[in-house]
Amino acid sequence: MLVGLDEVVQEARRAGHGVGAFNVIHLEHAEALVGAAEDAGLPVVLQVSENTVRWHGSLAPLAAATRALAEQSPARVVLHLDHATSRELVTEALARGFTSVMFDGSTLPDGRNRAETREVVRECHAAGVAVEAELGEIGGKDGVHAPGARTDPRDAATFVGDTGVDALAVAVGTSHAMTERTAALDLELIAAIREQVPVPLVLHGSSGVADDGLVAAVRAGMTKVNIATHLQGVFTGAVREVLDADPRVVDTRRYLAPARDAVRAEAARLLALLALR
Repeated sequence: MLVGLDEVVQEARRAGHGVGAFNVIHLEHAEALVGAAEDAGLPVVLQVSENTVRWHGSLAPLAAATRALAEQSPARVVLHLDHATSRELVTEALARGFTSVMFDGSTLPDGRNRAETREVVRECHAAGVAVEAELGEIGGKDGVHAPGARTDPRDAATFVGDTGVDALAVAVGTSHAMTERTAALDLELIAAIREQVPVPLVLHGSSGVADDGLVAAVRAGMTKVNIATHLQGVFTGAVREVLDADPRVVDTRRYLAPARDAVRAEAARLLALLALR
């Protein structure tokens, strides 16, 4: 069933558990991730990023397919627009039934980031949709952010008060698009931010964090944990294994099915891990 982000993350925050948020790039991802939530008996956040929308050329087809899967599933599924910088895309996502939005104004001057985020919150709350935003820079991709960036707990608390966001992505040692799980998290900083910030915290770039680090992050105060690159690696590895084993394969279903199954199994494992089961 399709549910809102606030319901899922507030419940997890009260219980001291984490919620997995995984990226959907094509239909097989969505099928795998909804199946993973069903297998684990846990909620999941399905994230469609602005980059993915750009790659497809529009939001409508992937949004419709992903929403249909969520609505027919017994699992609780959040449909989340991720890293949106376009206000027009936010408005379209609301019209297409998204139940969560992450507005990314982190590259804007601080004052403009707060003002733009506040406007997005007003629009989304009027539609009954929760908003995630970002203050501190997350390291990595495209040189946009500094790898050593850290969020100041007092700044984070002020940002939440200024904007009214429902969840906050913070910088505590991760970096986007990591292909090795070697990131070292600042667990003391996570705890300090958790103590001062009244909304659930979000960990971006979590593909670079090993299992024990993910568990430690949740115990320190993280709630929503975004994992994309790691599952991409699982998907691609399964495809490569099939094609390497038989170069004569031409039917795309022959390699997409094993890749979908592999992502389903790993995503279910991660959901249980983050829920501290």
